[in-house]
Amino acid sequence: MIEALLPPAAVTVEAFSDIPGEAPYPGEEDLVARAVEGRRREFVTARRCAREALARLGYAPAAIRPGPKREPRWPAGVVGSITHCAGYRAAAVARDTALASLGIDAEPHGPLPDGVGEAVTVAGEPELLRRLSHAEPSVHWGRLLFSAKESVYKAWYPLTGRWLGFEEAELSIDPAARSFTARLLVDGARTDGGPPLTALHGRYLVADGLVVTAVSIER
Repeated sequence: MIEALLPPAAVTVEAFSDIPGEAPYPGEEDLVARAVEGRRREFVTARRCAREALARLGYAPAAIRPGPKREPRWPAGVVGSITHCAGYRAAAVARDTALASLGIDAEPHGPLPDGVGEAVTVAGEPELLRRLSHAEPSVHWGRLLFSAKESVYKAWYPLTGRWLGFEEAELSIDPAARSFTARLLVDGARTDGGPPLTALHGRYLVADGLVVTAVSIER
């Protein structure tokens, strides 16, 4: 699924189930030592997907430790992202000479919990969601907006080192192209010397009970 949303430079691996009893990779045991079983399984499978993707780039297996915001710390020369939700785990990686950053997210395709929609939208977005729901009522557009903003954050953070709240990006969605654009409402200065981020572009897919979104930033 996720490979359809990213450029050829990205390597993706996904899984729709877990291996019963699979142990955490050496060096990652402490990260899920106190986790409930469901959380432990999704973590182990998603990290395995990430190692398989890295192997396709020529990297030897290694523990993938988290950074200060619990983001995966990739080997030097790699950008990437991990996601997991009920029934789906995935990872995407690329060489940093090809992509500056990328972010992926998956969510169950269903309504957002009560109150969440109000917390993740900015002015103009509720009306956008109403128009989209009227035109294509089979899609849970609020959930798609939530997922898209998650992917935006995952692509944003490695280049800025700063938090990006749901209220700091305004989304537009093109259902014909199955794409979205996030206009950033805060300073997008980067730590790598690249041009400031003003808008991030992504693609989405709704299938098999899932909403999957991805954002990639060209080098």
